[in-house]
Amino acid sequence: MDAKARIIELRQIIEEANVRYHTMDNPMMTDYEYDKLMKELIELEKAYPMYDDPNSPSKKVGGEILQQFEKHQHTVPMMSLSNVFSIDEMNGFYEKMIKENSNLSFVTELKIDGLAVSLIYKEGKLIKAATRGNGLVGEDITQNVKTIKDIPHQLKKPIDIEVRGEIYMSHQAFKKANEERLKENQELFKNPRNAAAGTIRQLDSKVVAKRGLSMFVYTIVKGINFVKTQFEALNFLKELGLPVNPYYRHVKDFNGLKEAVLYYDELRKTLHYDTDGAVIKVNEFDQYEKIGYTAKSPKFQIAYKFEAEKEESKILDITFQVGRTGVITPVAELEPVLISGSLVSRATLHNEDYIKNKDIRIGDYVWVHKAGEIIPEVIEVNLQKRNNQEPFKMIEHCPVCQSRLERKEDEADYYCMNPDCSGKNVFKLVHFASRVAMDIDTLGEKVVELLHEQTFLQQISDIYKLKDHYDSLIELDGFGKKSVDKLLEAIENSKKQPLDRLLFGLGIKHVGAKVSKILVNHFPSMDALMHASYEDLINIPDIGPEIANSVVQYFKDESNIKLINELKLLGLNMNFEKIQVKEHPFNGKGFVLTGTLQNFKRDEAKKLIESLGGNVLSSVSAKTDILLAGEDAGSKLKKATELGIRIMSEDEFMELINE
Repeated sequence: MDAKARIIELRQIIEEANVRYHTMDNPMMTDYEYDKLMKELIELEKAYPMYDDPNSPSKKVGGEILQQFEKHQHTVPMMSLSNVFSIDEMNGFYEKMIKENSNLSFVTELKIDGLAVSLIYKEGKLIKAATRGNGLVGEDITQNVKTIKDIPHQLKKPIDIEVRGEIYMSHQAFKKANEERLKENQELFKNPRNAAAGTIRQLDSKVVAKRGLSMFVYTIVKGINFVKTQFEALNFLKELGLPVNPYYRHVKDFNGLKEAVLYYDELRKTLHYDTDGAVIKVNEFDQYEKIGYTAKSPKFQIAYKFEAEKEESKILDITFQVGRTGVITPVAELEPVLISGSLVSRATLHNEDYIKNKDIRIGDYVWVHKAGEIIPEVIEVNLQKRNNQEPFKMIEHCPVCQSRLERKEDEADYYCMNPDCSGKNVFKLVHFASRVAMDIDTLGEKVVELLHEQTFLQQISDIYKLKDHYDSLIELDGFGKKSVDKLLEAIENSKKQPLDRLLFGLGIKHVGAKVSKILVNHFPSMDALMHASYEDLINIPDIGPEIANSVVQYFKDESNIKLINELKLLGLNMNFEKIQVKEHPFNGKGFVLTGTLQNFKRDEAKKLIESLGGNVLSSVSAKTDILLAGEDAGSKLKKATELGIRIMSEDEFMELINE
């Protein structure tokens, strides 16, 4: 066999192996055999550069570093799906569909918990991949997508086609990615979906290649140009060599739909990837235009959302954590149990009232789920398995410094009031260095704890003095010259973070990321904010008495003033550069959003308003200038009407944002 023929053969074998391994979970060869074939292909391509092909599977190792992502205008909007949460609601959808046409059939598919992406092929070659974005405009992530092994660069037919699907991270890849981050002392990914979404937007495609992402393709854009039904479309996608989830069904009636979703609900517990529901689609493409669309969703398909997965476990103990503000959080120590793809051995119990209201006791068997599919939480006690467990009793002293705890009358939490509590200090340092605050890469919780124990880090300003301990740091276990240099570089870079990040990192009670941005927009320097009075603060939209009082009290504390002055001398940015917005009717206006918007998600509308000089408030008050009212607006609309506040429709809003 000549070199060209062997190169073509190797590419075909490797592409098939990628699909079998990543999509079908049914490897056709060992890793050793795969690596041998890949090595042979790479060597042949080097020896015969005239046969180079940018779509070769050998290119799926990454290497390109992007400066930014280009925008991509979708020719057909990437819409979201309407959700149903029960068999009865699904029946409502079914009845509505067959009322117009009793001959309709349906296709059921697993709803993969990942990131929606569109792939565009020309003459069978992958030329572009883009994220959903806002549904109309996404980001061009072609180079990153080309590193995903089960996405073919070359289809088995030389056709022009656009397909869409879900990029996801398997449980195995998720575990491996977090093991790598743990070694690097980086913050761990919360769940596979967040890991996949964060990975696909990396600027360095080498990072993407290492993370082991996968994809399932589930639809053809303008599919009626190729086949007549969704069931045929899925089979056609497989024929093209694209990765298709194998668990799809063609059903003729409601009993078939019900049987399918109940099957999926059980199946999901055995899969090596996350799924949060089933997608139900009318099968016949020629009915789609007749059935129609809402502003954001097709009417001919829905997502049946599963109840959050919960599992039973036993509470072995209840321990207590000290947060950065001194708040004491009870934590259930559990017999390890697998929930939503990860092993859970600890779950939050929130506070004393939560435990007593649910009568949670050490030794109880309890139901645990992941709140928001992220944070493990105890939700219910299995009283049928209770024996003679002692009722819960809240501790009276801090578990770290043994100071007596205090509980304020209007709060559910207990606090350690000792300003020198080392437990609080560790969490303050971790929070300050976190990605959402000063974003000091490699200064994660374990590194902070180690440096705190070694006395290098006792307060925030010590972070910026670590370079003075260089020789001692490189001698610590798990460190070395390379890792210390990387840490110190990240610390130095953090000095340039904007003022709102610094303010958030200081951990002032009630001052989160959003409030920090509001404050620095009105007081664009640390000095100005330090001298702001309670009256100055309370007059800012969305700043209530609690926040205003907390800020004033923070800057009255001499130890806090000393810390800020130290940070100034250490070179941290103490000023905020306001974004210059063009002249627009929204400038300086206070908005409240209510009801369901048809053309925007809430966050998108909020960003638009802020980019045009407006400010989005959480509730209607005398500070509100405009109420943006979507469908099914409720009490906020009533209150705004009573106060004589301007009511703006979504159509009017869309006209104004384009001015």
